[in-house]
Parts: sequence; C-alpha cells; structure tokens
Amino acid sequence: MLGDIVELTVVVRDLDAAVERFTRLFGLKVHHRAESREFGFKNAILPTGIGHIELLQPTDPDKPVGRFLAKHGEGVYLVGFECQDIPGSVERLKQAGARVAFARESGAKAAASNAEVVKSATVLILAVKPDQVAGVLAEIRDQFTDKHLLISIAAGVPLAKLEGGLNPDARVIRVMPNTPALVGMSATAYAPGKAALPEDSELAQKLFAAVGIAFPVKESLLDAVTGLSGSGPAYVFWFIEQLAESARKMGIPAHVASKLALHTVLGAAKLAAGSEDSPAELRKNVTSKGGTTEAALKVFDEEQMAQRFARALEAASRRGADLGAELGKD
Repeated sequence: MLGDIVELTVVVRDLDAAVERFTRLFGLKVHHRAESREFGFKNAILPTGIGHIELLQPTDPDKPVGRFLAKHGEGVYLVGFECQDIPGSVERLKQAGARVAFARESGAKAAASNAEVVKSATVLILAVKPDQVAGVLAEIRDQFTDKHLLISIAAGVPLAKLEGGLNPDARVIRVMPNTPALVGMSATAYAPGKAALPEDSELAQKLFAAVGIAFPVKESLLDAVTGLSGSGPAYVFWFIEQLAESARKMGIPAHVASKLALHTVLGAAKLAAGSEDSPAELRKNVTSKGGTTEAALKVFDEEQMAQRFARALEAASRRGADLGAELGKD
C-alpha cells in the first residue's frame, strides 16, 4: 500500500500511538525519533524502502506545525492533517496526488469535493456509476441554483431521478454517449429535462459533437439508444474477436488474423461512412452470385443471425429500462 509513497509528513495527536499503528499495520521500523523544542514538535521517521514517512506531534499549541511537503511519485504536494486513521490518511494523499496530476496533465482545475466544484462552475458533468448518483446529488443539492446545468452521462439514471435529487426546476440533460468518444468517434443521443433551456440543448450538442456525432431524442428512446450505440462497440469488438478466432482455426497465424479482422471492420466502416450507398447496397456490391461472400451470408440466413441480433439489442434495451426503473425508485 505504501510502495508509491516517496516522502510523506503526517501530523498526529499522539506520536507513540501513531508509531505503534504504522509499525503494526505496515511492518515499518522506526529509524529516528527526536523532539524539537525550537520548532515545537516531536517526530519519528519510518523508512518505506524508497523514501520515508515522518510523523509529527505538535508539543506547543502556540506554535502550530503548519503544512509540510510530501512527495508522491514525481509530483510534490502540500499536505498536513491530523492522523487518527492512518490508512485513510495515506489514501487521501493518493487522491490529492491524483487530482494534482490530472490538473497538471489536462490543464483543468481540480477540486477536492463536489460542493467545491459547484461553487466554481455552472455546467456540471455527472460522470459516476449509477449507484453513486444519489450521493453526489445530495452533496451538491444545497449549492445547485437556477444558474447551473447538470449534464448526466450516468447510464440508465432517468431525468426524474436527477431532477428529484436536486430540485424540480433543476436544468438537467441526460446523455448516452459511447466509448469511441476516446478517439473522437462517439455516437451520442441526449434528452433535455423539463426545465432545460434551448441554449442548454445547444451546449450539449456542441459538447458531444466535438467528440463525434450527437442527436436530440425523447427520453423514452434512450433505452433503445443504449442497446444500439451505447452497447454497440462491444458487439463490434465481439465480431472482430470471432473473425480473428475463426481465421486462426483455419490456420492463419493469430497476430495476422487479428490485424486482418480489425482492418476489415475498420475499412468497411470507413467505406460505409464515406459512401452515398446504404450498407445494404454496399453488401450487395461485394456479393457475387455463387461466390464466397454469398456462401457465408447464406449461413447467416440459415442461422437466423438477423433475428438473433435483433433479440440481443432488444435484451440490452430492456435491461436499460429495468435499470432505470430500479434507479428511479426512492
């Protein structure tokens, strides 16, 4: 747990108890103990193997110890807290380090709490797991005003749940993007809440069109969108897997089969995206009568692949609706 702590200073109330807990929990040995009357603290240094942890106990309440430098990985951060829960304190340092690293790499402002975010921003992106939504909304409810817009990408959480967690007049937009947003190729649909302004929808359109395509839809269609584009990348990944695995079984080396399968799907998608012909027309164009493609497609028909695929999408959509109903319960 302490392997990535290079240097850490922790303020404690009871030095002896803190040393005992560190040594018991993490197997660390005390390297040095001292008392500084000049600076008003007792301290103990415990080596971690790649750095050290210094425990400080103020001995003079009129001379506060203040805040201390701590190193975590390559970053240097200011920390200083009273430590009754040692594992929790180390975890808080890691979280602080992650925030600083994110801010440095992205250029964004990182906050220590959701309430702090609401105070410094008017457009909020809710990007947490569905079962965490209620807790986050409770944290920000008191700070959320008519000047704020909440854009939720929490899967399956209905607008009514979002609005209910804030206030009935909260400006909210529910969005269903997908993972190709990571490469600027997302397929997104969004539904505005009853209090959302026209300019809120325009903003959502601009935000998600910046990483792909985006369409406004009725909220009742978002479960179907989830089955189509939300879960869709997984279907494509599965198809690539099956192409490659079937080719490998026919003797093509695995690394070659994987590359051929991937580029076949990538090339076909690019061709379809850039063509005025429909996918059905493009399929017909490469299906010669009595040829190899026709033989494969005949097997698809015999196995009722289209019907099975439709049932799979319907199952995903139903599951999305079920999750929404569960999350919508108080």
